Amino acid sequence: MAPTATLDNNEELRRLREVNIDEAPGRRRVRDSLKDIQLNLDHILFKTPENGIKTKESFEVNSRGVEIFSKSWLPEASKPRALVCFCHGYGDTCTFFFEGIARRLALSGYGVFAMDYPGFGLSEGLHGYIPSFDLLVQDVIEHYSNIKANPEFSSLPSFLFGQSMGGAVSLKIHLKQPNAWAGAVLLAPMCKIADDLVPPPVLKQILIGLANVLPKHKLVPQKDLAEAGFRDIRKRDMTPYNMICYSGKPRLRTAVEMLRTTQDIEKQLQEVSLPILILHGEADTVTDPSVSRELYEKAKSPDKKIVLYENAYHSLLEGEPDDMILRVLSDIISWLNDHSLQAEGSSVTTM
Repeated sequence: MAPTATLDNNEELRRLREVNIDEAPGRRRVRDSLKDIQLNLDHILFKTPENGIKTKESFEVNSRGVEIFSKSWLPEASKPRALVCFCHGYGDTCTFFFEGIARRLALSGYGVFAMDYPGFGLSEGLHGYIPSFDLLVQDVIEHYSNIKANPEFSSLPSFLFGQSMGGAVSLKIHLKQPNAWAGAVLLAPMCKIADDLVPPPVLKQILIGLANVLPKHKLVPQKDLAEAGFRDIRKRDMTPYNMICYSGKPRLRTAVEMLRTTQDIEKQLQEVSLPILILHGEADTVTDPSVSRELYEKAKSPDKKIVLYENAYHSLLEGEPDDMILRVLSDIISWLNDHSLQAEGSSVTTM
């Protein structure tokens, strides 16, 4: 199906572009107005049927007093074979492209859970602001630990699924909970920010200093991530419909926290011990595929696999030609199927 409206010729959409989405109420209003249009876009992800899937959206206040948005997709006719807990990328949300990915996983028998980090998507907080990456990780651990403790799911194996910055979140979670997960799928993980996205050393030091006094200011230069991430131009043209995605210049504290986090992860690659599937586009200019190779080589896990896709960009599941998207989805589901069977009957304890 073609979009029912375009950003240029529809008055309602033009009006939505003027809504202040710095805080959650504005983002929620925009998403509510756009969600039906989004899911009718002519993208292969949105052609996955909803039939046979139970979905639920929730807003819950966590232990830090932050209201978190989350969503789940469960097989309607059977108990899930395992849980897949999604960690989204920088600026992103679990309510747009991930909807189609989650449906595919749910129809393959998985219980899929996703949340928006504080300051992103529909969760509370200043848009695009990460005052502490460690606190963000703790918020994600708390949310998914509560889901895994539910008697309905507590006996099931659970997997992390981290995309881009969510790959860094997933690795941080694993390093804090080394025995809590049956495995992780890491899609173009942010183990290192690509060199051409990092400011020159002198400017970087200036920005780090400024972050201490102007943490929320948007002063960090950044190239167009949609152009850098989406190889398929037709799909790239759909990204403006994800209006609640943070697309401004990174806030100073956010940029510093992301840089510090990738530096920390680089030093701990050899401590990664869980089963991992690493997927990366060889032409990715947003996150560095050579560091994914390094993660694969250094991780001490005896169960690890890396797939590098020739000519593919950063957004493997959203911005590639249809045949590549289907190939990546197939690789993920096949790996999850194998590891769900391996995890059956084994004890995965939370630490």
